[in-house]
Amino acid sequence: MVSLCPVRREPAEENRTVETPGGPITYRLVRKRVKNLNLRISAGDGVTLSVPYTCSAGRADKMVEEKWRWITEHLVRSEQAPELPPLPSRQECGVLLSQALGRVYPLVAPLGVDMPELKLRAMRSQWGNCHWRQGYITLNTALARCPQHLRDYVALHELVHFLHHDHGPGFHARMDCLMPEWRGYRKELKGCAAALERDQARPGKAED
Repeated sequence: MVSLCPVRREPAEENRTVETPGGPITYRLVRKRVKNLNLRISAGDGVTLSVPYTCSAGRADKMVEEKWRWITEHLVRSEQAPELPPLPSRQECGVLLSQALGRVYPLVAPLGVDMPELKLRAMRSQWGNCHWRQGYITLNTALARCPQHLRDYVALHELVHFLHHDHGPGFHARMDCLMPEWRGYRKELKGCAAALERDQARPGKAED
């Protein structure tokens, strides 16, 4: 009778720590049916790396080591994220975001941009988007939790897309002209995104 050597199986999940130039990083290694290595950072789960079943722990550690700077920046951003007020009612969201659109529209009106229709939607990965062919913009209801100047920035960002449909040099130059502080606002908005993610990870908290 021929005996077969048992096949060694790696654990489906395990916590691992990698030494990096920025200090040790502990992460959760998850093996699943995926084709690529997917690195995710969230306020609730910390650092998670999903890998194919065939991926070795050494290869996973190597990726975390290579991405240490990006991981550290995201962790710090989450820790320093501001506290945001609760999400108001949908009606109040509509009022706040309509006011933001009204404040910045005069900046683009002389450039031939018609006042677009405003739609509201709860979105996970975007603050807003522009449907320039259809003549409307969509703003994330979570913007209602952000300071007024950030609501204005996102509204103007989408309005400028009626003039420049991508994020090329023309778009940046126009934003520089109409709202010189926009780059700082964009950075500040990343902190708000981290705060929203942190709030969603808290037990009993969820966005509408």
